[in-house]
Amino acid sequence: MSVKKSAVASLLAMFAALVAPGGASATVAEDLAAKSLELDMVWVALATVLVFLMQAGFMFLEIGFSRMKNAGTGVAKVFINLAIVTIAWWAIGYGIAGFGEGGFADFIGTDGFFFHFDQDILGTAVTSDTAMLMLFGLAFCAVSLAIVWGTTLERIKFGAHVVFAVIFGALIYPTVAHSVWGGGLLSDVGGKPVMDFAGSSVVHLTGATAGLAALLLLGARKGKYGPDGSARAIPGHSMPLVGLGVIILWVGWFGFNGGSTFVTEGSFFGEVMLNTQLAAAAGVIGASFLVYVKTRALDVGMAGNGAIAGLVGITAGCGFVEYWAAPVIGLLAGFLVVWGVLAFEKRLDDPIGVLSAHGLAGVWGTLAVGIFGSPRLVVDGAGSGIWYSIFGDQAFSSTLGQFGVQALAVAATFAFVLIASYLVFAIVKATIGLRVSETEEDAGLDISSHGMYGYPEAFIPQPEYPAGNFTPTMAGTPLAPMETTSTEKL
Repeated sequence: MSVKKSAVASLLAMFAALVAPGGASATVAEDLAAKSLELDMVWVALATVLVFLMQAGFMFLEIGFSRMKNAGTGVAKVFINLAIVTIAWWAIGYGIAGFGEGGFADFIGTDGFFFHFDQDILGTAVTSDTAMLMLFGLAFCAVSLAIVWGTTLERIKFGAHVVFAVIFGALIYPTVAHSVWGGGLLSDVGGKPVMDFAGSSVVHLTGATAGLAALLLLGARKGKYGPDGSARAIPGHSMPLVGLGVIILWVGWFGFNGGSTFVTEGSFFGEVMLNTQLAAAAGVIGASFLVYVKTRALDVGMAGNGAIAGLVGITAGCGFVEYWAAPVIGLLAGFLVVWGVLAFEKRLDDPIGVLSAHGLAGVWGTLAVGIFGSPRLVVDGAGSGIWYSIFGDQAFSSTLGQFGVQALAVAATFAFVLIASYLVFAIVKATIGLRVSETEEDAGLDISSHGMYGYPEAFIPQPEYPAGNFTPTMAGTPLAPMETTSTEKL
């Protein structure tokens, strides 16, 4: 049984006991249990807010790595995707990800659709703690979807966001989540569960793999590769916004990982959060060091991606590894993201490094649990990491078996998400189209898709100044009066 399923099941069992026939709590123990549940849900609520805040982090990160003519579309994309995935998760996704039983339960959940609409019809109230946990799961789904679009900046049709958000939130992500956290196939592989505490593979590898599927069909931005096939730099317009995005994501990650404990008992979330910080810091150091060795420049974007890679890398193991292992995992994730970005750029136009920071780091983080998983912390039935058979007293067969289970989770997640996402994007491409026209790409998605620039002053010349007879010029050439646009009339 996965750690998430165990925690949720325990909370629901506790609540069921409290509302059993017999009226109000009759003992001090029951009163304490009720207050403990309330405190747990307050912590989950706070963590949920932090995870939703990560949407702003993704928005600023993508806007900063975009050119000015594509800045505004990032705002619209975050709004519409968060709205769509909310309804998709409520209606279908939560039910598929959940703890349903029956003939299909190994593959998908079978109850909870329209958030237990069936219970409402029968007059059975859905408990408030269930609603809180449902909302927490929604926040994770929204993060995974946000990751997808980093590979598609500056050339994808907005309609593709809408279609894919529905399918991803209702079917693709929930199926992966169910397989690991909902009692599905990967929750018991030969008697061993996959250990992914907060989603290195479930959330991050899933989002990055879907982004790869989109990129394979979408192609590179115009001008990214020269006639000889060599990659050209297309700098983003604002490193300060990139930095702001990374910091917001970093803070939100404390809710992402810490909230995945679901409980406050023993303050175990503090251990998880400390591991998160250690790995993130080591990721920055690793990426900054390696990019300097390779380029003799302290690349700002790489430093930010190092933080993200460290965070992604520790996400699977934050509740399963000791403190000393967290910076090791983060440091190697920082190295990996630099290598990945430089390698992928030769053939794939991934503007913000999603394939490396979320994909490769997600793979590494999932496998790292099979290397560094502590005997003190692994879930029941799981084996500890290979490290403890080399330098400890754990049976090598058990640790190697757990590493194999972790590798299987990576392979299965990648294969399913790539095939499913590629199919959806291929249908979009064949119907409404996946990529904007060359003219629209040249103009920028802000004006071509939304009718308004993200930075109007940078693109719309002012016909006159109110004071004096000064004639504005640009490079010595007077600016002609500009016709009133439809957006100005609005």
